[in-house]
Amino acid sequence: SDRKKLHTAPVGQVFRLRPFHILVATGGGYAGYRKYEDYKLEQLEKRGIEVPVRLASEWEVALYKSVPTRLLSRAWGRLNQVELPTWLRKPVYSLYIWTFGVNMKEAAVEDLHHYRNLSEFFRRKLKPQARPVCGVHSVISPSDGKILNFGQVKNCEVEQVKGVTYSLESFLGPRISTEEMHFSQAPRGNSFQQQLVTKEGNELYHCVIYLAPGDYHCFHSPTDWTVSHRRHFPGSLMSVNPGVARWIKELFCHNERVVLTGDWKHGFFSLTAVGATNVGSIRIYFDQDLHTNSPSYSKGSYNDFSFISNNNKEGIPMRKGEHLGEFNLGSTIVLIFEAPKDFKFNLKAGQKIRFGEALGSL
Repeated sequence: SDRKKLHTAPVGQVFRLRPFHILVATGGGYAGYRKYEDYKLEQLEKRGIEVPVRLASEWEVALYKSVPTRLLSRAWGRLNQVELPTWLRKPVYSLYIWTFGVNMKEAAVEDLHHYRNLSEFFRRKLKPQARPVCGVHSVISPSDGKILNFGQVKNCEVEQVKGVTYSLESFLGPRISTEEMHFSQAPRGNSFQQQLVTKEGNELYHCVIYLAPGDYHCFHSPTDWTVSHRRHFPGSLMSVNPGVARWIKELFCHNERVVLTGDWKHGFFSLTAVGATNVGSIRIYFDQDLHTNSPSYSKGSYNDFSFISNNNKEGIPMRKGEHLGEFNLGSTIVLIFEAPKDFKFNLKAGQKIRFGEALGSL
């Protein structure tokens, strides 16, 4: 009788917890397997071998989503805020620098003991001369990173990487009221893409920039424009590295993101900061009401905020190169904007780029 009691209670507790453990272990193991597959793909690309596209099935996406990435990202964010003892800072940061190839000679403060925690180290500022802003071209890179894709938007679809697309409307959400925009002409056409193009003879363009963990984590204004609206999509926090972007269709539509929309001299302009695993925190400097990776998460929802009010009829003016926001670790920035048909990108897919360098011009 006593022996039965001794064994029955623990077995009951394990049985109640087993489904969660199995889910996390299976999802985590599969995520690890995908990381290994991504590594093999990167090695093939370095050797110049073209990798065929293989999209994930619905069950694979569901399994990946079973990993509690939002919870893990919040835990990682809290860990980043923990102040490290002075003697531990240099070993910890040196390991990170070695792992991700960080160039500390560009940092405004090179002394590793200066950074009290990992969060401060991730958000380190650069020396003013480290990133000169191109004054010739009209659109510059808002961040350091790798160019995943760029070009004209076609058929209301945008390429996240070559051969893998996502819906323009799903990514940006329903069109914003024209009362919040400064466009002088009414939108033309019936499709969502045509509604965003406000001037005759213009086209819609896009550019996707992936920020690796070792990159500079702040992002800046890519041109002179006015931000009139912010839309926040709570969502998943799956990895956005190129291997996963090649594997999961509409990855950027699944993940949490902050869409800033407004206008520049040629019409519609938008910048979207896409969250990722361990990047639950997206900060926009002029938007104190924005709170990302909140525990209250409603799938498929979004919330809007207008920067146009009775006291501010214009919105938030941004100058090219001006500080705009920051990530915690790396992530992705997507630019979608309107420009004349003769707009040309000065880029190659897969190239590394730094903040301030030219993306394109007329």
